[in-house]
Amino acid sequence: MKQATIQLETLTCPSCMLKIEGAVKSLDGIDVDSINVAFNSSRLKVNFDEDKISVEDIEAAIDKVGYEVKKSRVKTL
Repeated sequence: MKQATIQLETLTCPSCMLKIEGAVKSLDGIDVDSINVAFNSSRLKVNFDEDKISVEDIEAAIDKVGYEVKKSRVKTL
């Protein structure tokens, strides 16, 4: 299991948080209980199974719903 911390460029409202959470929750390999979108810091933290999904896949899902990723950091748990 790995944890991604993704800095978001365009997080502007609580509704944005819900859209991003929904997009990430729909992905296979995501620990849905670990999803944490922090509005104040425009940051998403999520645990994922690296055998099923990559951080690039998570970034692509965020991009698909209209939000930009500024940078990502991944660490092994």
